[in-house]
Amino acid sequence: MSTHAHTMPFGATAQAQGVDFALWAPSAQAVVLEHRAAASGCAAVSLPMERDAHGWHRLTVPKAGQGDSYGFRLPDGTRVPDPASRFNPEDVHGPSVVIDPRRFEWTDDAWRGRPWEEAVVYELHVGTFTDEGTFRAARQRLEELAELGITAIELMPLADFPGRRNWGYDGVLPFAPDASYGMPDDLKALIDAAHSMGLMVLLDVVYNHFGPEGNYLHACCPEFFNQGHQTPWGPAINFDGPASRTVRDFFIHNACYWIEEFRFDGLRMDAIHAIHDETRPHIVQEIRQALDDGPARGRHVHLVLENDANQASMLMRDGRGIPVAGTAQWNDDLHHAAHVLATGERDGYYADYAGDPVSSFACALAEGFVYQGQPSAFRHGERRGEPSTRLPPQAFVSFLQTHDQVGNRAFGERIHALGDPVLVRAAMACLLLSPHVPMFFMGDEFAASTPFLYFCDFGPELASAVAEGRRSEFGGFAAFADEAARARIPDPNAESTFLASKLRWRERGTRAHFERLCEVRQLLEIRHRLIVPRLAGMSAAGVYRCENGTLQVAWDLGAPGTRLHLLAHFGDGPVAGLAAPPGKAIHSEGAAVQEGAMRLERGAVHVTLEDPPGVV
Repeated sequence: MSTHAHTMPFGATAQAQGVDFALWAPSAQAVVLEHRAAASGCAAVSLPMERDAHGWHRLTVPKAGQGDSYGFRLPDGTRVPDPASRFNPEDVHGPSVVIDPRRFEWTDDAWRGRPWEEAVVYELHVGTFTDEGTFRAARQRLEELAELGITAIELMPLADFPGRRNWGYDGVLPFAPDASYGMPDDLKALIDAAHSMGLMVLLDVVYNHFGPEGNYLHACCPEFFNQGHQTPWGPAINFDGPASRTVRDFFIHNACYWIEEFRFDGLRMDAIHAIHDETRPHIVQEIRQALDDGPARGRHVHLVLENDANQASMLMRDGRGIPVAGTAQWNDDLHHAAHVLATGERDGYYADYAGDPVSSFACALAEGFVYQGQPSAFRHGERRGEPSTRLPPQAFVSFLQTHDQVGNRAFGERIHALGDPVLVRAAMACLLLSPHVPMFFMGDEFAASTPFLYFCDFGPELASAVAEGRRSEFGGFAAFADEAARARIPDPNAESTFLASKLRWRERGTRAHFERLCEVRQLLEIRHRLIVPRLAGMSAAGVYRCENGTLQVAWDLGAPGTRLHLLAHFGDGPVAGLAAPPGKAIHSEGAAVQEGAMRLERGAVHVTLEDPPGVV
């Protein structure tokens, strides 16, 4: 067994004989620490902190330790929690609590993670993944995911958010796992258990904004924000203005903290296109370097990006095939093309993929991005993206749905509730048997009937504004043109909206859902047995062509002389007379070979593996 703690200049650091407290607040001339010992039962005591020339306020309190509560009082009397709090059990407006990370004993000493090409990711929201909505309850479901063929779980953001429920993107205390899910040690136990089953654990982190309620940094440290860059959430986080070095260090330490102290196997960085940073290296690259030089040494640690700008340069590999910044990026292009293909929807950003969705889907499978510098009609002709053909397919995390595309619908419908079931099934097979890193959104594997709605738990004034804004947002859609239709959109702040989004695990045993589960299990078994062992070393994109609703994609795999061929038909009726791809069929559904020519039914998927001569 071992213990792990990340050392940093921010927050409360438990020592053998006390606790070191530190707050960076350059604009405050004096800060008072309000400290209450956990064991004393007495009221908090006020202790003036010592300020240095760089705006750090520090104080060591002898005999302080695990479980003590504390906060900071500013010169105007405002009380604020620690921006680097490790735990805030009384929510974002309450005091912080001292956590000594060395008290948790890990059992995963031999764990070094898994190579990225082995990843099959499962995105989940802790609060709706189980009825209980806790780390402990999620831990009880891990074995089922591992048996299915999942190799990595990705937790939606955990940073302490206001109220009892939230997607996580309104967090304001980025070092504190939200108390509604359990104690920090409960999260560590979840990760420790996952590692024992061979599961990686990734964490979604938000470094582009703070949430609208409970963000006290404006009061105690306005230097955290750059007034010269405005965002939908107000002034941008200060990554490139005066005093930005300490701000950058705050987020670099946050990344290292989750990897070192909680033993996460990687991070998914939310919306890096919304980060304003004109310095070099970019903060994403600096975080990558800090991880590689620190807690990632000797381990497989992955950095996954969400980047609407489709910057292939953020995903490039060096001469050894090692990522210079992101290991991979969420591939919205593939999702959008598949969604249009399966549902026929063409509103909003889907309009960019409506012309020939089969071709767009094939391009995304072969090359990753569909938009590689072309003008986007949805963005009024703005060019989007960079060429991605020099990237291996493992640089793309691809999916048929995520929390975003499901939850940002008015009623949170999943693709299998919207799309043609034949085409959804075919698209899923194409994805799982491609060299991309596939990702499920929780419940995908058994075609969950539950929606995933947008939910939150803000204070009354903000709650009302959010509910009204949510309904106004859909006013531009024909289906919600009248007020009565908009009124049916669930209130994000209602507890019932949150409860409706919880998975119903008992569905897995019913016929239709069990059939889907069996299909996924079979596809993942093929993937792990025949495709994954041949992926390491891939260095370039595939090639594709489309005709009459039929796509053909081929990839040179990492093993020399090995080639993967995918043939799929999304047209209205069957097609015949197609040349059979070379190699041995590893999956064939709706396809028949007669005298070297193929007949494909609607929704057919045929995959072959071509090994060099002499390989069985």
